[in-house]
Amino acid sequence: MIYLIIPGEVSEQLSNMAEAATKGMQVKLIREHQDLPNLAKKKILFAVELDKSGINIPLFKILSSLHHRGCDALANTSAALLVHSATELYTKNIAKSIVFKTNQLGCSFMGHPLVEATATLNNFLTWQKSLKKSLETIALELSFTLGQRLINYKPTLIKKPKILALHASSKSTSNTLMLWHMVKEHLTDCEIEEFHVENGTVLDCVGCPYNTCMHFGLNSSCFYGGIMIKEILPAIEKSDAILWICPNYNDAISANLMAVVNRLTALYRKISFYDKTIFAIIVSGNSGGDVVAEQLIDALTINKGFRLPPNFAMIETANDPKAILKVEDIESKAMRFAMHVLSNIKTYD
Repeated sequence: MIYLIIPGEVSEQLSNMAEAATKGMQVKLIREHQDLPNLAKKKILFAVELDKSGINIPLFKILSSLHHRGCDALANTSAALLVHSATELYTKNIAKSIVFKTNQLGCSFMGHPLVEATATLNNFLTWQKSLKKSLETIALELSFTLGQRLINYKPTLIKKPKILALHASSKSTSNTLMLWHMVKEHLTDCEIEEFHVENGTVLDCVGCPYNTCMHFGLNSSCFYGGIMIKEILPAIEKSDAILWICPNYNDAISANLMAVVNRLTALYRKISFYDKTIFAIIVSGNSGGDVVAEQLIDALTINKGFRLPPNFAMIETANDPKAILKVEDIESKAMRFAMHVLSNIKTYD
């Protein structure tokens, strides 16, 4: 069964997309926060209509009600999203916010969990180049495929998973790196590879034309080459999980790690990331860890298709050097996060 959360007023466009996504399925319709059943261990499809300001007030009431139920309100639940906007804006913004908020409650997301439709449907123009169909037809077909993927979604666990950790931090001063080392101590019976993305070693994406990028990608290469092609992309390709070690730099991922994200397109042209899981360790000097987490969600799960497990990020606040060591119960938190990582990628059968 699909639990279809479709709050507030709904356009004909979104209604048609929701109908396509749930075609042939048993559906439980949820319109208001007062209608929320127990959603643990369920499959949820959020269908969200945005007004010209990018807001859907009934949606916020639903999310607030779920948070009042506690941190396990969506335990063992998986979800996907349909979003339609009255303008050309806000679809990705609301999507990454919904994903982050529900992920904090135990909800997981498959790669590419979103079908978005702007007012003109012009966001489907790239699809139209290859599919040669009307924008309306493409919206409905993608919605149908999303629903099928959601109802059949079940992550695969691995006996001895390969974990790749990526960071761009100074070993002597980084609170984020110190926290990673605490977590790493408890990651047992798995293979761990760690890369320090140093300044100047990974140039940002040059924005090659599609055909050029496809040509390089299919040949396991990229216009820039370098360590990204020789070491990092091969490590990502063979990994089962990638752990992003992200200090908060002005409410954003560091430039070096963002360059890695942007250069993933070469590998993305060659393989699917659906069977690869992402985790993150995020440390902010003051606040904003949620902003960094949403940036990772948007770039890696919504856009590139990495699987997002429940509670994918460990988010802490530590300003001065080594302040992370003074965070209350930090060793236990690190151990619990390590166990959480393993429980989401490892099988003991």
